[in-house]
Amino acid sequence: MTVEAVALAAFGVLLFAIVGDRLARSPLSSPMLFILFGAVIGPLVLGAAEIDAANGAVRLVAELTLILVLFSDASRIRLLELLRFHDLPLRTLAIGMPLTIAAGTLAAIWLFPSVTLFEAALLAAVLAPTDAALSQPVMTDESVPSRVQQAINVESGLNDGLALPAVLFFIACVGAQGDIMNAPDISVSGWMLFAAGQIGFGGVVGVGVGCGAALAMRRLASRGKAAESYDGIGALATAILAYGLSDVVGGNGFIAAFVAGLAFGNTLGRPARFLYEFMETEGRILMLLTFMVVGVALLPHAIERFHPLMLVYALASLTVIRMVPIALSLIGTDVRWPTRLFLGWFGPRGIASILFALLIVEREDIQHGGLIMAATVVTVVASAFLHGVSAPGLAARYGAWAARIGDAAETKPVPEMRMRHGRRNPVRKPAETSSARSN
Repeated sequence: MTVEAVALAAFGVLLFAIVGDRLARSPLSSPMLFILFGAVIGPLVLGAAEIDAANGAVRLVAELTLILVLFSDASRIRLLELLRFHDLPLRTLAIGMPLTIAAGTLAAIWLFPSVTLFEAALLAAVLAPTDAALSQPVMTDESVPSRVQQAINVESGLNDGLALPAVLFFIACVGAQGDIMNAPDISVSGWMLFAAGQIGFGGVVGVGVGCGAALAMRRLASRGKAAESYDGIGALATAILAYGLSDVVGGNGFIAAFVAGLAFGNTLGRPARFLYEFMETEGRILMLLTFMVVGVALLPHAIERFHPLMLVYALASLTVIRMVPIALSLIGTDVRWPTRLFLGWFGPRGIASILFALLIVEREDIQHGGLIMAATVVTVVASAFLHGVSAPGLAARYGAWAARIGDAAETKPVPEMRMRHGRRNPVRKPAETSSARSN
């Protein structure tokens, strides 16, 4: 990464900060703009910035972003509240997401005959997480029922952490296939055991670090010896500590960061506001820079390896591969078909898919890693534009339909569980009754 690239990135963030409020009311989403900005300043147009996606600094920023995203999102989860009120995202996560990975695997095998079963599954798992920030108007349009907004919001906040074990598992399986060809004495079961150890040790370390840090902070707070700003610094350190310790003991650091956030948030006893504020500002900058890297470094790579079947897979991934499983997962609920289709369509692919794909950039044991990366970039770019452009109109039309059906299930309010960073809270409180106002 050159000094010129850093300076241009800073200029892009500054320009966005100046006009960002106006752009928030337009179909131009921030991911869309930063992908375009990266494409313009990169090798595709001006050639003013050069970024190697396999560069250690880029990978460090990507990994740090993923650690903070996983920890922050998990820290917002209230397990009891999730189980009690959020039936729609629980179904889309527990039923819809596995079906989406299965459908994506079958589609990849059909469209790309050269890939192995595990490589096809890896591509499907990388593209399984959603990012509600790419459909911002849906989350800020007051006509869209809060229950539907929360379903999209909670699902996008949880599915990156839940997809991570699948991504790591398939990476290990792909590596096992290559090693077995070169060293027949290494068994698939050995690699499966290694993958299980990564997940298991990562989870144990995450629980220990997250609970320990939260309990220590609670004790200090009860004695009046802790300031909220220092709690926030401690939360950030907890995420990185969980990642590092897990790597030392043979676990996976990303899983440890997610589990640590889950344990931290449910043990602390109060919201970690400083952490949330950090993710609203510095965390958002990291994500916008990641989208810029897509335009500068990954988009040229994808264009170089582009095949029309990648676009077919991208469109299928955003439509039938996602929408059919989501519709099936909601069978038996009280929501109607327009809501099922709406929830199915607004599953945009974004930051998590990019960061997962960056994990495989330097891996030589993945034979078709370039194809997986290119197909991921094509899907994310297509999602940024299609969901960004369609969100305002579809949100307005769906909101008008929901208003016409009155007090149906779609309009049922739910308690707030704010999952994603980088946008205003879209959840609205139910209107007060006249008696409540008079009191």
